[in-house]
Amino acid sequence: MAQERLIVEIEKGKEANEGRPSMGPTYRSIFATDASPSPVEGLDSCWDIFRIAVEKYPTNRMLGIRENVDGNPGNYKWQTYKEAYDLVLKLGTSIRSCGYGEGVKCGIYGANCPEWIISMQACNAHGLYCVPLYDTLGAGAVEFIICHSEVSIAFVEEKKIPELLKTFPNAAKYLKTLVSFGNVTSEQKQEHEKFGVTIYSWNEFLQLGDNQSFDLPLKKKSDICTIMYTSGTTGDPKGVMISNESIITLLSGIKNVLENCNEKLHEKDVYISYLPLAHIFDRIVEEAMIWHGASIGFWRGDVKLLLEDIAELKPTIFVAVPRVLDRVYTGLNQKISSGGFVKHTMFSFAYSYKLQNMRKGKKHVDAAPLFDKLVFSKVKQALGGHVRIILSGAAPLSKHVESFLRVVTCSHILQGYGLTETCAGTFVSLPNHTDMLGTVGPPVPYVDVCLESVPEMGYDALASTPRGEICVRGKPVFSGYYKREDLTKEVMIDGWFHTGDIGEWQHNGAMQIIDRKKNIFKLSQGEYVAVENLENVYGQVPIIESIWVYGNSFESFLVAVVNPRKQALEQWAQENDINADDFDALCEDSRTNRYIIDELTKIGRGKKLKGFELIKAIHLDPAPFDMERDLITPTYKKKRPQLLKYYQVQNCQKPSRFLYASYE
Repeated sequence: MAQERLIVEIEKGKEANEGRPSMGPTYRSIFATDASPSPVEGLDSCWDIFRIAVEKYPTNRMLGIRENVDGNPGNYKWQTYKEAYDLVLKLGTSIRSCGYGEGVKCGIYGANCPEWIISMQACNAHGLYCVPLYDTLGAGAVEFIICHSEVSIAFVEEKKIPELLKTFPNAAKYLKTLVSFGNVTSEQKQEHEKFGVTIYSWNEFLQLGDNQSFDLPLKKKSDICTIMYTSGTTGDPKGVMISNESIITLLSGIKNVLENCNEKLHEKDVYISYLPLAHIFDRIVEEAMIWHGASIGFWRGDVKLLLEDIAELKPTIFVAVPRVLDRVYTGLNQKISSGGFVKHTMFSFAYSYKLQNMRKGKKHVDAAPLFDKLVFSKVKQALGGHVRIILSGAAPLSKHVESFLRVVTCSHILQGYGLTETCAGTFVSLPNHTDMLGTVGPPVPYVDVCLESVPEMGYDALASTPRGEICVRGKPVFSGYYKREDLTKEVMIDGWFHTGDIGEWQHNGAMQIIDRKKNIFKLSQGEYVAVENLENVYGQVPIIESIWVYGNSFESFLVAVVNPRKQALEQWAQENDINADDFDALCEDSRTNRYIIDELTKIGRGKKLKGFELIKAIHLDPAPFDMERDLITPTYKKKRPQLLKYYQVQNCQKPSRFLYASYE
């Protein structure tokens, strides 16, 4: 069966010229060959998305939280679109009565909740720039964002007020008004007054605009609606300016894709909001839900209770980062392994049968309906029983995890790719296309994509198998870095945004992310190492949870820090008569170290890695890389400079010698 090619060429490739590398052909989605969607009358801003939804679906459930019944979680309690709209207008009037209007920077700091969305929509209504303050970053980054963007007014989760206080006195040069999502104590009022800051409770602030009225300003497509700071892996966060047009165009592209795949969003859809709204990924998904009059239910903020919230809410759309889906995969496999011979055999047969039929081209609903009912229904029920689309983004999803979940969840597993600078969505894989496994799919409509050659890494965008840096052009691309024209010029060249990610076009028009341009270093013998590609290979070892590979130009070989999978390592230890009672001690055992190095070497040779790409020494850390130690970003990307600094200090060695000494 011939593969359908889901992209169209709109420009020919270009040979290297005047110091610039060669560029491959430019492609667009086959679903929409125009550069932008047809204009919709009255739809010019993010405010219009909400306003039109209220007009169409005034009584639909919009924002829901779980009621507290005698200290126990109850049902979801909902605000309708019209109720939320009335609250937004009231909040907006209060903002204006304090003297804040168009172009003023408004911070929002806290976990996802209805007040977050209400505050954001009030900014949209009155032309303020919404500046999310990262819930997962420390006071240092929050202070930087407030001062850099000159935030004047901020809405903050009640329990985050003490964190915000730590940013004073510096932040108080700009920040003059604070509004709690909940209550405020008299002591807190006094503490803030010392710095010239006025703080209000939510209900108190809502009354400020009583008996006042302000016209909503005219909003243009080109207006900036949010400055979203990236959780960069190096240096200070960068303020990504995103326009109304960027968000509307991207949403139109997503709508186009889903409609062409007969999986369009609709007003009966339900979404569980738990990924941070401070990130563009969740912001875009929630804007899409609002556009279609769907319902957004918020989690209680505790990852251990997420499945309980899902069971109560029964979402139809579930969005996750790979780390969440990896845990789902591991948990399901543990249950299957401990289920006894008969259940295990039954599951294995059902899995193989359904996967084979899906590979033959059958839709997942038709591949094994009987087994869906008898075997896989429990997995579906664990996600509430109604999920039809699971979207993974922010980092690569392992191929084996994606393949497994496509079969057992009875849902479409879509993998997407994008950056804050591209409004979160540049590529997305398509429902019922098993040939896209391990890829991020074809481009979303209304973006242009090409590859630029990276000669120093051996990637040629004009080769028969085109590989190179992914470059993106179109309306969804950002308007620049706030106050950093120098950094904008580094990544925006001749109208193309250079992502820094290395991609490979597949025959069907899907893109596979294979490497990262910046994460390349030279070993002492002059060999270049593309470290992310190696981590993707070594990460396939079943006993490994996560791995960070390191090398530099003073050494001739690679070393790594490994987070082992606890249950898998303990099982190996028991099978080899090694005491597994103390996991920390097990990680320090030289036999464990040798075993994992052997496993890394085995997969490295199996994948035909070069000798210098094999890992010679490792350190086993029983604690996963985490944000508390500043080792990963909120989207679980590794912070390489911080990882190096942390493990050097932990091992009390000279710079870069912490693992090499153990090998010598």
